[in-house]
Amino acid sequence: MVTIRERRHPSTGTQRVLGGDGGGRPVRAEHETAFEAFVAARSDDLLRVGHLLTNDRGHAEDLVQTALLKAYRHWGRISGEDAYPYVRRVLVTSAASWRRRRTTQEIVSLPALDAPEPDQTDVLAERDRMATALSTLPPRMRAVLVLRYGEDLGEAATAAALGCSVNTVKSQTTRGLARLRTALVEQLPAPALEER
Repeated sequence: MVTIRERRHPSTGTQRVLGGDGGGRPVRAEHETAFEAFVAARSDDLLRVGHLLTNDRGHAEDLVQTALLKAYRHWGRISGEDAYPYVRRVLVTSAASWRRRRTTQEIVSLPALDAPEPDQTDVLAERDRMATALSTLPPRMRAVLVLRYGEDLGEAATAAALGCSVNTVKSQTTRGLARLRTALVEQLPAPALEER
């Protein structure tokens, strides 16, 4: 959680500082207000992207917190324009680095706490199938598909968000969709395969 606290500085007096970064950097009240408005407006969108990237609600929440903290440290430079693409890029790159670190750690899946409504079961099952298939893809390929189809970005905007070429986005999209289709077919039960 990002916290703001006051610190007494001998030469400048009392300053408001960001408590979560350890460096105690001064922040301005207008940056604070703009940041809070951004979080209120876009945190659900960031959480959705984080969930698509991680297939885990808790991990997605941690990822969003990390991205927001990193963005907050530089808020004075990015708040003048639409900050969402910047924060989304931080989210995507953080997800890729977390995934690399998690490959050496034990991952424990916990059951969902809330039982779905009976009429939502089919939709939730299909969403879980898609999330499971998406989680089998490499981080870069998954990020391309999430940005292209989850965030509805064009090829050029996706390339800009990931810092790669448009041709890379095109090839990763083509390969990613092919691998996603294969993974989804492999998840189908045997009777459903026979009907196809």
